[in-house]
Amino acid sequence: MAEGLLQSQAGDRYEAFSAGTEPRGVHPLAVRVMAEIGIDISNHRSKNVDEFAGHTMDTVVTVCDHAKEACPVFPTGARKIHKSFEDPSALIESEDAALAGFRRIRDEIRDWLDKTFPPS
Repeated sequence: MAEGLLQSQAGDRYEAFSAGTEPRGVHPLAVRVMAEIGIDISNHRSKNVDEFAGHTMDTVVTVCDHAKEACPVFPTGARKIHKSFEDPSALIESEDAALAGFRRIRDEIRDWLDKTFPPS
């Protein structure tokens, strides 16, 4: 969700890539709640951070505590920004609760991105 949100909000200034330390696929509810706000992430795929090992990054953003600890060191000395968000896929008590959780986390990420990467 963070990749889709940053591309939507600041894609003219940033190129966003999303990867995880333990990729599990793009959750269907993430696709659904992003579509609700007009952002299509249905073609996104779950990637491992190892895919970006040779890439130069200016900024590396981690959005969960486990990723912060397990994130590889990029040799470029990239600036690191961390903000922990609850994993919405862990909120699967019922479909309604899960959907509400995905919406809440989506909105929290969007608000944080607005403050962290403000419009120029």
